[in-house]
Formats: sequence, structure tokens, C-alpha cells
Amino acid sequence: MTGNANGDRGQHWEAQLRKGCLEMAILASLWQSRLYGLEILRALSEKSQLEVAEGTLYPILSRLKTEGLLDSEWVEAEAGHPRKYYWLTASGRRRAREMAGAWQEFSGRLSVLVQPIIGGRGVAGPVRGGTDE
Repeated sequence: MTGNANGDRGQHWEAQLRKGCLEMAILASLWQSRLYGLEILRALSEKSQLEVAEGTLYPILSRLKTEGLLDSEWVEAEAGHPRKYYWLTASGRRRAREMAGAWQEFSGRLSVLVQPIIGGRGVAGPVRGGTDE
């Protein structure tokens, strides 16, 4: 491993967190309407600041379709090439609800845990032998 004790690993946890939420974010982006790949990428970027490469998105869409959570069809575009539109199946909508509920519960509980860190209230100081950095 290169870098200092916190250098490389310091950013790695955030990438892992985003990666872990990606499937839920994709399903959520399709909750209200059918979208083609580029629209999904834009929705993820604009609504959640998840910057996802096409090479990451399409294998996930393929897997979700294989699992029966999405369906798709090719649609001829008025200008340019055909686009493959994706939408949630009934199973996909159930999975999205389950994931959103689990996320809401998990993030709510975690927020309680980190509130003293970000809120600055209830801070008792560093643990003996530790630092508050």
C-alpha cells in the first residue's frame, strides 16, 4: 500500500459508500419514468452527485434486467441512433421500496451516531490517549 496511513484509504471509504448505494440510486432514478442510459447518468449526477461511467452503468442495468427488476426496449429516435429505454418492473418497484426503506432506517440511525461530530454538541473531548482530529 502506498501513501500515508490515511492517504489512499482516506478517500477509499467514500468510493465504497457510493458504490454500495449505486443499485438503489439507479432504481430510484427510474421510479417516475422510463429513461435511456444517458438520462440515467444525468439523473444520478444532477440529483445525487453520483458520477458514474457508462462502463459501470450498463453492466448494472444488464444485471438488474436479468434479475427481473428492469425491462427495456429499443426506441427509434427522431434524430440520431435508437435509444434503449429502461423502466422498473413490479419486482423492481418492490425492490426499490425495500432498499429505500432500509436506507432511510440505516441513514437515520447513523445520523444519530454522527450528530455529535457534525453538530458540535455533546462533545466531551478526546478519548484518553486519542486525538480529536
